[in-house]
Amino acid sequence: MNKPDCHCNNFITINRANTALEKFHKGLKVIRELSAQTSWPASVTPMLAASDGTSNFWPAGFSAGAVSAAIKYDERKDLMLLMVDRPSVAAALFTTNLCCAAPVLLSRDHLQRSPSSIRAIVCNSGNANAATGKKGMEDALAMAEAVARELAIKPEEVLVASTGVIGQLLPMERVLNGISALPATLQPQSALDAASAIMTTDTFPKFFTLDVELSGGSVRLSGIAKGSGMICPNMATMLALLATDAAIAPDLLQKALKLANQKSFNAITVDGDTSTNDMVSIFASGTGPEVVAESPDFARFCQALEALMTFLAKLIVIDGEGATKLVTINVEGAVDDREAELAARTIAQSSLVKTAIHGEDANWGRIVAAAGRSGASFNQEELELHFNDLSILKQGFIADFSETAASEIMAKDAYAITLRIGNGPGRATVWSCDLSKEYVDINGSYRS
Repeated sequence: MNKPDCHCNNFITINRANTALEKFHKGLKVIRELSAQTSWPASVTPMLAASDGTSNFWPAGFSAGAVSAAIKYDERKDLMLLMVDRPSVAAALFTTNLCCAAPVLLSRDHLQRSPSSIRAIVCNSGNANAATGKKGMEDALAMAEAVARELAIKPEEVLVASTGVIGQLLPMERVLNGISALPATLQPQSALDAASAIMTTDTFPKFFTLDVELSGGSVRLSGIAKGSGMICPNMATMLALLATDAAIAPDLLQKALKLANQKSFNAITVDGDTSTNDMVSIFASGTGPEVVAESPDFARFCQALEALMTFLAKLIVIDGEGATKLVTINVEGAVDDREAELAARTIAQSSLVKTAIHGEDANWGRIVAAAGRSGASFNQEELELHFNDLSILKQGFIADFSETAASEIMAKDAYAITLRIGNGPGRATVWSCDLSKEYVDINGSYRS
């Protein structure tokens, strides 16, 4: 499948926003610029540039809303609900962190019990409900039960997600009071409040919607996401909540999600830390055209889903804590894709590479060193390195390049680093960002 391509030059130099309105306008600017610079699949019609996410966003039958429950901060929306008006097929992928959070455990169970009749997902920010033991599980279940009472559905038809500080119990009285107020906020058109309510250190809400043309008509794919730090998803703190009106079987939807995830959310890193709460979920209401296995429509659906998820994944990297640059790490010529991914991921997560990116220093030795310890097999004499189209390193360790030209590329908000490690068919792409002093400032006092 072709992944959306980004040819970004002047891109994410925006001051970190403070107020909700500033965050919205910042997000809208980034979303519109990234969309304009993305090569969308031919069957896809992306969200119009004139749209701001507050109208005509969700597929028919879906609605979302949010309230302020004062979980961590007063007067900030921190509890959201996404629901669909009929039993829906659902699929999800969760963190592989062994210290996974209570809502992850609960949602896994509910999904196994009700894969064709999920109706809602409730999510809070400010508190991860992770490392909270038996009480944390009881609280996650209480959230599902409260939503079920409000919507007159079964608790096992509700998924639960949380994001925020690890190791603290939820203020359940506030959470339950907030849930009772959620139904009155549900909107079928807007994603803004829901996308804002799941933010933690994010500096802007992340949302996007697109239509994909199938043989029986068009279906809509919509999604919101959050993530800024603790980003190194390994789902075989990042959340993505997706919705579609396609009619698709549970096992087929799970397959499509897994395929798309591998080349989107599993191909990004901000700081190399895998959250206890990572989750990506998708609901399919079945009111639109049918998607069946081994069909051109399934291929188009998968391509569109990967495009949407890759777009949201890039927004997370752009908004990485303290990040000022979006860098595409390509590795080519590996023995196979798995080895290419090993090299690309190690380079993307290297603190030395990321600080060199921030300092705009063409220190190619750090990239080579990271590849060398990645576990990928190659002959070091065959290495070739490019920054965009500028050759930095030729075979035989010939580094004859213009430092000025390299600095000009590295001064951009977004560019690509491509390392060829041989002549094999393997290739991989990972999106990363720089590592700045601001990242330390943010995470040095995260609990305060």
